[in-house]
Amino acid sequence: MIAVQSLSRHFGTIKAVDDISFNVGKGEILGFLGPNGAGKSTTMKMITTFLAPTSGTASVGGCDIIDQPIEVRARIGYLPESSPSYKDMNVYDFLMFAAEIRGYDGSERIDRVKKIMETCNLKEVAYQQIDTLSKGFRQRVGFAQAFLHDPEYLILDEPTDGLDPNQKQEVRNLIKSMGREKCIILSTHILEEVEAVCTRAIIIGSGKIVADGSPADLKAKSKRHGAVYLELENVDSNEVMTSLEKVQGVDKAEKINAEAPASEEGGKAGNLSRVRVYPMFGKSIAHEIASFVRQKNWKLERFSVEEGDLNEVFYNLTKGGAAR
Repeated sequence: MIAVQSLSRHFGTIKAVDDISFNVGKGEILGFLGPNGAGKSTTMKMITTFLAPTSGTASVGGCDIIDQPIEVRARIGYLPESSPSYKDMNVYDFLMFAAEIRGYDGSERIDRVKKIMETCNLKEVAYQQIDTLSKGFRQRVGFAQAFLHDPEYLILDEPTDGLDPNQKQEVRNLIKSMGREKCIILSTHILEEVEAVCTRAIIIGSGKIVADGSPADLKAKSKRHGAVYLELENVDSNEVMTSLEKVQGVDKAEKINAEAPASEEGGKAGNLSRVRVYPMFGKSIAHEIASFVRQKNWKLERFSVEEGDLNEVFYNLTKGGAAR
């Protein structure tokens, strides 16, 4: 596992990372979330021995980052932010160079490079100078050098930065497939990526961990967790809200003003009342709302129970708002 113990890094009077601790085990894909300047990249640089901590330590597979930095570097694959490389080299030569640094030579070195170029879809630009590549291709080159030696531990800083939607999906699938056998930490500011890829997420704000749990656990902190969304035809929305707020377990109801699409059953957008009903903390209201709608004989076009809004939780935890 990767074990982080009371890790801190100060730049003068600024506490970029402030006494954080967490573990990541095999088979976990940990999303490291936080606004710009929260300490994500600094934490990753310390785990990978690129930057020395002010205090605390971390270990990778039992190797301490302070006492055994070479052993740590041998065990990890690291994709830094912005995917730095030797831009005056072509892709093939750069990866051959990376393979040599990792200790490969002869036919094994060539085979490793060819295999990783196929995995990362780099064959078409194999002999193109890195400086002339698009941002997406440069990011793929960064992936290739990180995966080249099939490491047990992957540290990926903004891994889908600069990729188009199709490329992002390819990378996410690759990370998910690797995550079954490896220990992966990836930083991102794309919350959709956390839900799509990560088995667990840590939110960091002002250098401190403010939340740690599965994406579902984090969404459960949202005020919209367990809320019921309704679309009703030919019913006044004010009447709906007033009525639903009297249902047991309901905290409040609100009108959704955005234009509703016409339903597949033929309902017209202009005739729909769209309402979100919030539960009191810890209450489940879906059954009660459904029963109430049947009793009122309202024509229901849509009914859904919301998991919660990760964007809301992220904002509240990193901007000082109150999440559940």
